[in-house]
Amino acid sequence: MTIDSAFVLPGNGTDGGWVEDVLLAGQADEICLRLPAVIDRGMLRRLVSERQSELRDAGLRAGGSAVLRLPPSVAFVTHLLAIWRSGAQAILLDHRLTDHEVRRAIERLVPQVVVEPVRSVSGGLRTFHEIETTVASYSGHPAATNHAVVQLSSGSTGPSKVIGRTAEDLIAEVQRYTQIPGVPLKGERIVLLPSMVHVLGLVGGLLYGLHAGAELVPPERMTGDSILQAIAAQDSPATVLGVPFHIGLLASVDQPPRLPQFRRMTTGGELVQAAVAEAFAQRYDAVLGNMYGMTEVGVIGTDLFGQHRPAIRPAPGIEVREVAGELWVSRPESPYIGLSDPTRWADGWLRTRDAGEVDPQTGLVSIKGRLDSQVSVGGLKVDLTEVEATLGELTGVAAVVVVFDKWITAYLQLADDRPVARIEAELAERLASYKRPRSVRVLDQLPRTTTGKLVRDLTVLRTAAALPGSAGT
Repeated sequence: MTIDSAFVLPGNGTDGGWVEDVLLAGQADEICLRLPAVIDRGMLRRLVSERQSELRDAGLRAGGSAVLRLPPSVAFVTHLLAIWRSGAQAILLDHRLTDHEVRRAIERLVPQVVVEPVRSVSGGLRTFHEIETTVASYSGHPAATNHAVVQLSSGSTGPSKVIGRTAEDLIAEVQRYTQIPGVPLKGERIVLLPSMVHVLGLVGGLLYGLHAGAELVPPERMTGDSILQAIAAQDSPATVLGVPFHIGLLASVDQPPRLPQFRRMTTGGELVQAAVAEAFAQRYDAVLGNMYGMTEVGVIGTDLFGQHRPAIRPAPGIEVREVAGELWVSRPESPYIGLSDPTRWADGWLRTRDAGEVDPQTGLVSIKGRLDSQVSVGGLKVDLTEVEATLGELTGVAAVVVVFDKWITAYLQLADDRPVARIEAELAERLASYKRPRSVRVLDQLPRTTTGKLVRDLTVLRTAAALPGSAGT
């Protein structure tokens, strides 16, 4: 079904009927998930009902809340839908968070129920897991807010924020996706790479896929070859949904097979380096599309046909304005829980902290990077995103983060063993002296968030650079 634009939740939005109407409707034999077991809508509805009974026995009630600390799995999907179908709030915690981080979140949000794996989940490259879960009672308190989902921001530039979104808000975002040209349609597939704990995988993958009737198909492992195998597994058109890190995985495959069903790759998160986009284009006939969004809002704008890179067009129903070089996005209420900060949200506008421009003629939005990337060196303005992009174009540079830490500092991850002096010499040919990093650090692996974004927090970067094996000047 397509959501009627006049769709209104009953009561205060805590009625779980929206899950049935928006996400689970459809023929019982219609395949919706391959995780890797094939799950049709009839089976999914049965599994969700079973989870509802387990949660109810553990004390979850309508208007209550439950923490999900699960890896990507059938258990995650079915528990999430069961929580919502019960009229309760789902608090999503990435299973890779430390026990300390989880404990602090639980103590702050006080859920009625906590759902975790029975045994710890091993790391590695697996994208989906087969797990047993434990459902434990925690408190008898109702949820502190009427949000359907509570998430933590990615924390790429500092501590995570607690963000809440109502059922109405989630439905509105699914509706926005249905109006965007180029999104996967009924009978097509979404090869999902980002975690469903975070907004791109959650709404752009799971919720939209369930609503639209597109099969959700994660690869078995997070490697370029495994992603290609997932695309090749069926003949139906496939869209790969991921972040720039995942483009790099596909671009690293030397001679990929011809895959006519590979229609599009759509990326969210940070900006795509030109060299990475070019490497992808050389190997695949698929369109490389772009998406811009935030945990607080969901999808903000897209360029799914790759016509305006790096610019995007605002999604239906989203208004974006430029104020003193910063992008503001319309948002009727503050998305933050326990945070009253008028510098982030006020009067219906969310300050994104992203630098950008809005073309007054076309309405296209160009994202320039984080607003704090503008620094002054000796009285001269330097855009750190320009420095970062220039470094990223150099041969052998796999990933780069440029920050201002008393002076311009670059953290590099190299694809091959190249002397730092050679990289600095090549950079000197491309950038004025005042723009060039005073310090260059080479790490085996640059730190990333759980969503695959490069971490820009100074403390994390300094710690990683101090580990044995790092080098630099």
